[in-house]
Amino acid sequence: MAKQEPPIIMGAPAWTATFGDLMNLLLCFFVLLFSMSSVDAAKFEAIAASFSSAFGIFAGGEMAFGQGALVGDGATQLNALSTMVQSMGTMQDAEVEAEQEKEASDIQKAALEEQMEASEELAEKILEMMNEDPAVMQTVELNYTSQYVQLTVQGAILFDSGQVAVKQEAVPILNKVGQILETYAGGTIEIEGHTDNAPHGGGKYANNDELSAGRALSIFNYFMENTTLDPAKIKNSGRGEWSPIADNATPEGRARNRRVEIRIYNPMSPSY
Repeated sequence: MAKQEPPIIMGAPAWTATFGDLMNLLLCFFVLLFSMSSVDAAKFEAIAASFSSAFGIFAGGEMAFGQGALVGDGATQLNALSTMVQSMGTMQDAEVEAEQEKEASDIQKAALEEQMEASEELAEKILEMMNEDPAVMQTVELNYTSQYVQLTVQGAILFDSGQVAVKQEAVPILNKVGQILETYAGGTIEIEGHTDNAPHGGGKYANNDELSAGRALSIFNYFMENTTLDPAKIKNSGRGEWSPIADNATPEGRARNRRVEIRIYNPMSPSY
């Protein structure tokens, strides 16, 4: 009887089974990552490029397979994978933070525009009332910000030099300003007195700070005696020489700096 030769077993080498298991695990891992994140095309291309350079399985993968790099350097590759995942999280956090900052900036810009519109509307109404009296138009300056409408009256119109008593010729102007305040000032009103930087000597007030505060108080008292304004909504203060609007080196500049400012806050202002 002829001797039977052993059968020839055909198939892949045994190590390919281990490699196949590893590939399946990696595939499941990346599918899980993908399902838990919102990755757009640009991000996926960046990830693919990172894998290509780190593992060599997207481009030229057969080279990595042939050299056993994927199996032999597993620990190093897992460390690289961890770093990449962390960097993805950092990128997403930065994008979320940037989006939140943009939204906050847009909200702030919209609120500022709304406040400016409210001040502009209030200024137009006040200007119409000022136009009724030519003397007021010539002596009262109007301007506005996003917070308030400001009426400015020069100190020489209201007071004698170094004094805080309201001049008689200023009474009609203050009466008109009082009517404006009664009509349009539903919230906070601020009265600020200002001086130039010329030294103030002698008298009841020892310096410019006290003089400016005394003048602001005189205007406040006048309104309390001649209008129905709520005193709880009116602030008065003196700023002395510390907020000039012109150069104190010239007589004209000093005259502009001696002034009383009356601010009417608009309904959209936080200080209303």
